[in-house]
Amino acid sequence: MNVLLDEISVPVSLHARVPRQVSIALTNRCDLACAHCYAPKSRDELRFDIVARWLRELDEHGTLGVGFGGGEPTLHPEFVKICQYAAHETRLSVSFTTHGHHINNELAERLRGSVHFIRVSMDGVGATYESIRRRSFTGLLEQLRIVRSISRFGANVVVTDHTLPELDEVARVSADAGACELLLLPQIPVRSVVGASVNTLQELRRWVDGYKGPLKLCINESSADGFPICDPLVSEGGLRAYAHIDAMGVLKPSSYSDTGVQLSDGNVLQALDQLAYYFAENDT
Repeated sequence: MNVLLDEISVPVSLHARVPRQVSIALTNRCDLACAHCYAPKSRDELRFDIVARWLRELDEHGTLGVGFGGGEPTLHPEFVKICQYAAHETRLSVSFTTHGHHINNELAERLRGSVHFIRVSMDGVGATYESIRRRSFTGLLEQLRIVRSISRFGANVVVTDHTLPELDEVARVSADAGACELLLLPQIPVRSVVGASVNTLQELRRWVDGYKGPLKLCINESSADGFPICDPLVSEGGLRAYAHIDAMGVLKPSSYSDTGVQLSDGNVLQALDQLAYYFAENDT
């Protein structure tokens, strides 16, 4: 099948007013304390009725998918209910990002049919993983057997000087466990966390260029410069591609950003317009 994406120029008036993908941090609660984590350590979490209202609005205006995160989203008391609502009461594709250690057979049974993709954080293997996450790596591999019974899944790696040397093994282990994707996340400098060095990014580029494994490689948009990416929608970057809502109800261009608009019970479209106006004003 050939898809000609640039043959017809769609008028701006017909463009969707919402991003293709929106991530929502359902809670800031997490029972791990990874050194590289950017999420605030608080007990903030979003109410089901408010999230449902946002999901309906995003769906009505053309968003294609929602990704739930945190913190650890499986710690939200209504996590399953939110996934079920998104999957069955809207047309949104549903994914979530997790450390995986709370996904047991009972939770898996309740999630089946309500999740389309799962991202599991795996920063290194063996002792490296355990030094970062303070959880058993063997235990994680056992959890992945349950994860793959729910939906397709991929592995996420925060790339630092510490984790870069283990990418080959992370890719191999992930593929053996049934993953279909490896998402590379070069460390972003946030608060006291130091970002990935120039040397680390250069080494990562060399690793990507030489990778021959079965997993599809992905990278976050903010780190994509200089990497051989395939982006069929080059004119839909920024807020037209992606936005994030944190666990305090603040709409941001990304989960790392310090700039945002408080949603509370408000209108997502209105907040998106305010955020877009802010960036337009600051670019001029």
